[in-house]
Amino acid sequence: MTPTRRHDIDALRVLLFGSLILYHVSMLYVAEWPWHVKSGYRSEGLQIPMLLINRWRMALLFLISGLALNFLQRDRSGWPLIGNRSRRILVPLVFGMLVIVPIQPYCQGIMNHHVEGSFGDFLLRYDRFQPWPKDSFDGWQFGVTWNHLWYLAYVWVYSVIVVTLRPLLESRVGRALRRAVTGLRGGWLLLVPALPKAIALMTVGDAYPPTDALVDDWYQHALFFSYFLFGWWIATDAAFWAELRAMRRRTLGLAVFVWIAYMICIRGLLPDDADGWSLAAVRLISGINTWLWIATVLGWSATLLDRPWRWLPYASEAVLPWYVLHQSIIVAVAFVLVPLHVGSVVEPLIVLMVTLSGCALLHECLIRRNGFLRAMFGMKPRPASTLEPRANGAPVRA
Repeated sequence: MTPTRRHDIDALRVLLFGSLILYHVSMLYVAEWPWHVKSGYRSEGLQIPMLLINRWRMALLFLISGLALNFLQRDRSGWPLIGNRSRRILVPLVFGMLVIVPIQPYCQGIMNHHVEGSFGDFLLRYDRFQPWPKDSFDGWQFGVTWNHLWYLAYVWVYSVIVVTLRPLLESRVGRALRRAVTGLRGGWLLLVPALPKAIALMTVGDAYPPTDALVDDWYQHALFFSYFLFGWWIATDAAFWAELRAMRRRTLGLAVFVWIAYMICIRGLLPDDADGWSLAAVRLISGINTWLWIATVLGWSATLLDRPWRWLPYASEAVLPWYVLHQSIIVAVAFVLVPLHVGSVVEPLIVLMVTLSGCALLHECLIRRNGFLRAMFGMKPRPASTLEPRANGAPVRA
């Protein structure tokens, strides 16, 4: 058990959420992948690095969310912990859906010619929570959408489930299962955590493709909740983390090898109508590929990032506001730029720079300095101003 703060987990969380900005900017330009807004400058070659990251990035985020929930249990449990998670996750989700996200369906609807009128007109219709005409925007069936904020809804639900089931998870059977997971070593550590994704693909992957809609997203629940619970289990097991650090070079080499094999299978050897053992084998490779990259990132992060970086407290505080803001800024900027055809290099640079600048300025100059907005973006209350004594003994705010 380790009572100290895991700086590597904090730093990795910041870096992963930061990478989402680059990933979502790239979604404007990757060919054949639908998104809310698409640029005219598209690249098929961009699919390869996007696929490399796409296969494990969200699973790792859910694993880290499970870790975080375990760490939070040191200070609270039960309903107080659920209340904390609701304030820090559910409030930003609802606020984001009503205030930040709407620009995305508006821009998407205008560009695909399913929405007309001003943004104000759109909001008057949007706030009625009634279905829109088919394909107006992603989530038209529900009247409103959470778009990229779906992750918050899933994390909140998973947190409530784990907190509610904690007595069962800490029963004799639960502790035995946890010891079996944290006791994985060597080849077992390389294989067993890969099985949840492989099994999910083989059982519910075809019937329930990803929707991000929560209520019918059984493949993603099987995958993401497994990694969330896995993170909760391994959070404070020092021996497990020592094994990940020790195996980091091996997992990196294997991850590269399995990734190449996976790409060969899905791009060349696997026919479109594949079934049976060949399809099962590829799905097992997919599960192994996902876990090996996650194990590699965790092992190297624990080795290189576990130190009190000076930038880390500020960046950790900024993560959630930047996450809530970034995609709406990307879509809004692209909505303006795409029709101008400013160039295949200039356009993505402008989108990226305006997104980073917008997130930074809104967070620093507005959100973190306003108590109400801090709450709406899931931040802790602003610390009380430092008090310094006056000469006459009365306090003065520093």
